[in-house]
Amino acid sequence: MTAGATRPRSTRVSAYGLVVEGDRLLLVRLTDDSPVFPPGLWHLPGGGIDPGEQPAEALVREFREETGREVAQATLLDARTYETHRDGVVWGLTALFYEVRLRPGERESAESEGSTDAVEWLRWDELRDAELSPPTVDAVRILRAGRAGRVGTGTQLDPHR
Repeated sequence: MTAGATRPRSTRVSAYGLVVEGDRLLLVRLTDDSPVFPPGLWHLPGGGIDPGEQPAEALVREFREETGREVAQATLLDARTYETHRDGVVWGLTALFYEVRLRPGERESAESEGSTDAVEWLRWDELRDAELSPPTVDAVRILRAGRAGRVGTGTQLDPHR
C-alpha cells in the first residue's frame, strides 16, 4: 500500500454465546479462515449474522457449525464494538453477547473445515488475555463481574421461533 492510501474497511455484526458449566467456558479455536481475528486464539462460539438473518438464528446456526451443539435458550447480555485489522482489512465489528443454555445430552464436535478447528471447555478463571480474541476477553470480564448466570439480567430470546 502506498503512503496515504487507505485500507479497505468492512463491517460485521456477530452473535456470540457464553456457555458456562461450573468454572468452565465453552470456546472454539480460530483457524486461518477466520476473517476478523488471527488464528490460534480461543474465541466464543458464534459468528457473523447473514443478511436477513435474525441474531438468534445466526447464534443457533453458528453453534451447530462450530460445536455440534444445539442452543436451547439464549439471553442477550451485552453488545460491544471493536476495530481490528486482518489481512489488510480494517474490520468494524459489533458483537452481541448472549448467555446460552445448550440442549442436554449432546457432545461437542469441532468443525472439519471452517473458521474454527477445536472446541473445548476451558476454565475461564485461568484464561490469559493473550490467548483470547477481544470479544472473548470481554466475555471473561462479564463472567468475572458476575453478570452471566443471573436469571432476568437480559432479554431472553427463543432461538427456535
